[in-house]
Formats: sequence, C-alpha cells, structure tokens
Amino acid sequence: MRPDDFIPTPVDWARRQTAFALPPGTCYLDGASDGPRLSGVQAAAHAAIEAEAAPWQLPHAALLERVEQTRRLAAGLLFGGDVDGLAMVPSAAYGLATAAHNLPLQRGAAVLVLADQFPSNLLVWQQRCAQVGARVIAARPASGQSLTEAVLARIQDTPRLAVVTLPHCHWHDGRLLDLDRIAPAAHAAGAALVLDLSQSLGVLPVALARWQPDFVISVGYKWLLGPKGLAWLWASPRWRREGVPIEHHWGARDPGRVWTFASDALAPFMPGARRFDAGGIVDPLRLVMAAGGLAQLRHWGLSRVAGALGELTSALDAALDAHALPAWKTPGHAPHITGLRVPADRLDAVAAALAARQVICIRRGSGLRLAPCLSVSVEQMVRVVEIAAGA
Repeated sequence: MRPDDFIPTPVDWARRQTAFALPPGTCYLDGASDGPRLSGVQAAAHAAIEAEAAPWQLPHAALLERVEQTRRLAAGLLFGGDVDGLAMVPSAAYGLATAAHNLPLQRGAAVLVLADQFPSNLLVWQQRCAQVGARVIAARPASGQSLTEAVLARIQDTPRLAVVTLPHCHWHDGRLLDLDRIAPAAHAAGAALVLDLSQSLGVLPVALARWQPDFVISVGYKWLLGPKGLAWLWASPRWRREGVPIEHHWGARDPGRVWTFASDALAPFMPGARRFDAGGIVDPLRLVMAAGGLAQLRHWGLSRVAGALGELTSALDAALDAHALPAWKTPGHAPHITGLRVPADRLDAVAAALAARQVICIRRGSGLRLAPCLSVSVEQMVRVVEIAAGA
C-alpha cells in the first residue's frame, strides 16, 4: 500500500460546485465559520470510522507515515515545502498558547493585537501579560483609517513593544492587513511576530521569507476543508531549536529504534517543529479528513481558488453598486470574505429574508459576514443582493 492510498481522490475543477455535501438549494456563505464538507472527505471519514473497529489492521508504522504524509501535504501546499517547520496541534488556541509560552515577555512590555480580534488570539495574551505584568494594547482604526494604518501607528507609538500578534484579514468582514508593510515595522521595533491565519490560510498566500514570523498558526478546517481538532503551527528556525512545548508526550520525542523511554534520561525531541506536535494527533479519522481537504486544494490550486472566490465577492460588490447600495460594501476586503454593512434598522429584516431563502451567513460586528464557498455561483451572489435590497 502506498503512503497516500488513504487520501480521497480529488474532484476536478469543472465539478467543484457539486463537490460539497450541502443540501440542495443552499447558498453557503459561512465558510469563515465552518468550511463545507467535501463529499469525498465525508465518505473517507465514514470509512475511517468503520476501520477503527479493527485497529490492528493499520500498523503503527503505517499510521505514523500518514502523519508525515499529511504534514508533507500541508507544508508543500501552504508553507513552501518547509516540512520541518510544521507541527500538528488540536486548535489555533493551542498553537497560540504555544507561542505565548515561548516568546519572552517582561514586566512593562506590550503586546499589540487588533481591536475586536478573534478571542483565541487575545485571551492567551491577556493571561500571559497578567502573569508577568505586561500589557495588551489594541490597534483600532480611526474614521477613514485602514487596519494597516492603525497597526503601523500603534507600532510606532508603543515603547517596549515585545509581540505583534495579528491575522491577515479581519474575521468580521474580511478587511485585509498589509503584512508586507506591518512585518518589517514590527521587526524594526524589536517585536516578535505571531500570525493567526485561520481566516486566510488556503486562500491568501503565506510569505514566510518576507514576513519572517516567529510563529504562524491556523485551524485545519474553514478554508483548508479539513476537520476540527487538527490545526497547524509553523515555527521559525529559532523556536525549532529552543522552543519548549506546553505538553510532553511520546509523539514529540525520539525513543530510538527500540521505542524505549528511560527513566534516567530524557529522550530528545523529534526534529524541527515536531517537538510541538500535540498528543492525540495520531488519529486516523482526523488525518484522512485533513489530508483529503489539502489534496483537494492542491489539485485545484490555491491561486485558482482565490480567483474564483474573488469573482464571487466582486459580483456582490457590483450588484450592490447596481442597486444603489455602495455604502453596504466593505472596502479593502479579502477575496473570500466581505461584510454586508446593512443599516441597523434593516439588519433584522435582511438577515431573516436571506435565511428564509437558504442563504447561510452570520452576523459579525454590526453587519452580516459573507464568506462564499466554491459551491456558490455568481448568479447566487447577485440574488443575495436582490433579496437584501428588497427586505
């Protein structure tokens, strides 16, 4: 059996709109909460559950090879082939806790976050700062100011800045941050850079060489089309050498050929960022689902996925202009996430009208977040505007 025989067969691009296990008639615009399940991945997951009734039929060595095959898939698709830089963790919050556990933070220092940032990338820093007497500061844009401008201003004005920890786009409405400008400013200020790419990885490319982050974290579902319970942590070379995980278990250590953990000698870490691999990750179900989503994205190509999603949100913006609703648009949004800035007195009616027509979206901030998946057509996006305008 070849190592990748457990990975579901990808669907061709021409069949992308029917590749998902969605109810007929559904216009799914909530990919930023949960990515829709690929039908092939769902079938493979059911098969994996059935196979677990006879676990002895999957040798331990074969299971470990599945771990490494999944790691290679993720590294090759998302992180420029840097396999040794990638660890498997159960959640983005776990990965961010690992970053906070390792980055030095002194009393009186500052950690910069984005205002209204997703709580996984806020709470851990608040706790860490409380422990050492540091402080969390937030970049909140003034009227007419972009997120990038707000972050750059806070970097410049903050003494003793120790950590800058940010997303690539805002989880409320997809407003982009220009990491090509932010990263060098953070480094010039002497700050470590942590990136939570849970709302962009799989669509927006990662520029490790330009940004030089200390840690990059992302969930494995949403835009990566995998399962919950298997997330990704990339660590820079320094932390692959010096980093200490927040838990200690057999999978992150090298017990040698005879698989022995001596009581009088600590086994060395596995190479690279594998020292941060979390316990419980060696799970056939999560591995087959993660590998299936990654293989599908590799088959389609990330640039093609981003282009297709960008066509959908561009069609939405054009339809809003056509209906004389330009104020409802979100300027500077990512190709795959935008916000419908509905006036407060119409928001309930618009949300109800969309839900009644099987348009699946969610309230975020003061509006509706629209994050289409590849099952959605341009015509459906235009129809969304027609429904909203008539509500």
